[in-house]
Amino acid sequence: MDYFLDDFQKELVAQARRIGKEKIRPVAAEYDREGKFPWDLVKIFADSGFYSIYIPEEYGGIGHGVMDLVLVTEELSRFCGGISLSVAATALGTFPIVISGNDEQKKKYLPDLAEGKRLAAFALTEPAAGSDAGHIATRAVKKGDKYILNGTKVFITNGGEADINIVIATTDPEKGTRGASAFIVEKGTPGFTFGKEEDKMGIRASATRELIFEDCEVPAENMIGREGEGFMVAMKTLDRSRPGVAAQALGIAQGAFDLATEYAKTREQFGQSIIKFQALQFMLADMAMQIESARATLYATSRMIDAGVKDVAKESSMCKVLASDTAMKVTTDAVQIFGGYGYMRDYPIEKFMRDAKITQIYEGTNQILRMVIARSIIKDINKAS
Repeated sequence: MDYFLDDFQKELVAQARRIGKEKIRPVAAEYDREGKFPWDLVKIFADSGFYSIYIPEEYGGIGHGVMDLVLVTEELSRFCGGISLSVAATALGTFPIVISGNDEQKKKYLPDLAEGKRLAAFALTEPAAGSDAGHIATRAVKKGDKYILNGTKVFITNGGEADINIVIATTDPEKGTRGASAFIVEKGTPGFTFGKEEDKMGIRASATRELIFEDCEVPAENMIGREGEGFMVAMKTLDRSRPGVAAQALGIAQGAFDLATEYAKTREQFGQSIIKFQALQFMLADMAMQIESARATLYATSRMIDAGVKDVAKESSMCKVLASDTAMKVTTDAVQIFGGYGYMRDYPIEKFMRDAKITQIYEGTNQILRMVIARSIIKDINKAS
């Protein structure tokens, strides 16, 4: 389908695709096998301007929006869903500053983030508070001109590699979500350390670590917004970042589809290529329709966000759920098309299936997001009645 990309966007897609083919594809299996963070590729992404896309011009960015970030993430994810996270997860950690940071915070942090000199991470999830973000236990107590943080965050993408970490902590536990506040915590701050790096099923080229705070002193000026606004900062961030997860999922699905169609053309059984069998043709047709449906929803949502639509929780959730479910279905079918070879690590397709699974889980499980969508539908019905 033609999504009427402008000339800049077309060149952005072409550039990301070139990098994917020339730089990511040759090393994807190695990075996956070794669980190696792609610092060499981060430099290439930075030189290509990928970290500056969504950052305002006055702070060193290009000043474009979510749509262009989605295009880059999708293309990079066609070649490796883990490596692409060095861009997408940094966007997740940067959005709170872009959306809710004050001018001093933006001047201090955004220029380096735009140049890719520093990466960012977003820390919300805890051992006992994942989907139930209202019960975070990480505590921030004000002491003079500082806040003292104590607690642990888990499953943090870019954890240990990011220099700038957005941490949601409670400043008033009795108020639940209204007692949460958001802080910028820099790597190297005394009392801020990292736990083990998780040994994951997929996206193994992306770092996932615990963030540990033990009497960690954070300057009061590092609070984003005011006390009690942390949950709102987090939700606004996730509404803008979930299309990034959808783009990652979409890219993984497209990459698996590309491999499956190429294999189906070359693999012969019963004296002909297997792509000539109707059963397999129907599988490919379904895969193509699912991918295109997810892409249409994702691009429409991204353009809504860039147009300034304020309440996009439903649409943002929809595009993430649709794309991630599509990624899981398409990669599973792609492995089936490869047959026994698809199950072997000698072939790249099994990695796509492993990488796809996490997109149904993080930044809101698909079950939780279906609740968000349903609540929005009910709200709309009540308004109309």
